[in-house]
Amino acid sequence: MSFILHGVGVSDGIAIGHAHLAKPTALEAAHHLVPKNQIDREIARLNDAFAVVRKELETLQASAMDGPALAEFSAFLELHHMILDDPMLSEAASNCIAQTHCNAEWAITQQMDALLEQFEKIDDAYLRERKTDVIQVVERVLKALLGHPGYIPPPVKYAGDSILVAHDLSPADVMQYKQHHFNAFLTDLGSPTSHTAIVARSLNIPSVVALHHAHQVILENDYLIVDGSQNIVIVNPGKYVLSEYRLRKSQLELEKRKLKRLKSVVTMTLDGTPVELHANIELPHDVEQVKENGADGIGLFRSEFLFLNRDNLPDEDEQFEAYRSVAVNMRGLPVTIRTFDLGGDKNVKNITRVAANPALGLRAIRFCLAEPGLFHTQLRAILRASNFGKLRILIPMLSSVSEIEQTLHLIDEAKQSLRDEQITFDEDIPVGGMIEIPAAALRLDMFLRKLDFLSIGTNDLIQYTLAIDRVDDAVAHLYNPLHPAVLWLIARIIQSANRARVPVAICGEMAGDIQFTRLLLGLGLQQFSMYPAQLLTVKRQVLNSYLPDVIPLAHRIVKTENSEKISGLLMKLNN
Repeated sequence: MSFILHGVGVSDGIAIGHAHLAKPTALEAAHHLVPKNQIDREIARLNDAFAVVRKELETLQASAMDGPALAEFSAFLELHHMILDDPMLSEAASNCIAQTHCNAEWAITQQMDALLEQFEKIDDAYLRERKTDVIQVVERVLKALLGHPGYIPPPVKYAGDSILVAHDLSPADVMQYKQHHFNAFLTDLGSPTSHTAIVARSLNIPSVVALHHAHQVILENDYLIVDGSQNIVIVNPGKYVLSEYRLRKSQLELEKRKLKRLKSVVTMTLDGTPVELHANIELPHDVEQVKENGADGIGLFRSEFLFLNRDNLPDEDEQFEAYRSVAVNMRGLPVTIRTFDLGGDKNVKNITRVAANPALGLRAIRFCLAEPGLFHTQLRAILRASNFGKLRILIPMLSSVSEIEQTLHLIDEAKQSLRDEQITFDEDIPVGGMIEIPAAALRLDMFLRKLDFLSIGTNDLIQYTLAIDRVDDAVAHLYNPLHPAVLWLIARIIQSANRARVPVAICGEMAGDIQFTRLLLGLGLQQFSMYPAQLLTVKRQVLNSYLPDVIPLAHRIVKTENSEKISGLLMKLNN
């Protein structure tokens, strides 16, 4: 029987293949009493299971070092480490065994239930959603206790032609599953910013999430069509539908091959306006993808990923080598290194701080100023590497002049320490700021006077402007780049920077989405930074845009108050 499921497409494209169902772990445990003389052994069994899971996560991290999507779920793996090491889980379960003489499986599930009950009482939506991570960690501990840790799916019957169907996927699961080279991911749960969505976009494979009951109604080896662009999954399609989609899939693949021809084409609009297309990276080996897609430079090097998934912090020499290798490999093209955006959901072992709302807590530049020793080390490493290429320093989450002045003072201190040691560096290295907090956007004049360039982080700017937690399914639909207030802020930032002749770029998700390309061009943006895989598609849109026609309609969109009318005008702009 053929039928269609509707969800949320989070990575465009078409995939055709057989379903492979990820088997869920039942979080049910039998309850039995343990003799008094065996209590210590039962506690030791639980501790051994925690040790097994800890080793699993370490192995997954090590095996993923060469994977293209490592940076996208490093923070989530780190969170699972933190949950595993939390005494409220491990020690409490051991105490439960000692006090009630229950078995380890029962103790860990009871403690999980107690923790989940506490999570339900938390007002903050982001923290409430972390209960999923607790469940995933306990699943792994249970598997270890039951004698089959680290579940890896059996060999897929249709190798190279399989689509993974799951209720939900943890980052660790994806680490294991990706070795099977699935054509697409489908999940019952999820949102555009869920684990699966992030991984799928990074790997550039189609994905549909929030399908609700897909894992129940799709059978193993069912034939599927996944259309990430149309948000649908077709189960056991008829021959005519299948033929149509095979044709569309081949056309998309042909389009991708055609796009490769644009790699060496100079990026400019039809009226001759030059535009720069830069790439976002997380680790030095991402440079190969940057060069393959013909980027004009690196607009965002997320340096914090050098700090994650490790027991010790990278020292100055290790950071220097990472920054130097990127600078050298880019062969004179600009490389913008964002100082580490740690805190929030990206924490470092031994210096983690617990906050009621991590997204609004001690993170990014606030964290750097609170840890001047760590910041000094990074600044010295960046400055040393500036002698080997065209580097720029980008400061995240600035909100006040005081933060800018403190940061510039620390940069001067790092420079002086290198001069004292007679180490050469770029004395005039540009220093820029991320505009991602509404306070910064509203008083942009202060930033324009003190910084060499600006980069708009649309992901957080939208989240903070609309008071929307974009990882919370209950409100994710309200996360709207076309909200009139958001568009007004973005337009104001670009226009103010252009008037002051301060270079400005956008490095958030909007930069890589072609539905916004002409709108941003019409508002005066001439530098975009995005995932390497998005570069050529955006370049084609730029090459086919004529600014004298685009500018009037773009400004009309910004002045429109109704979101539905904005969507209609945007469609007109893109036709």
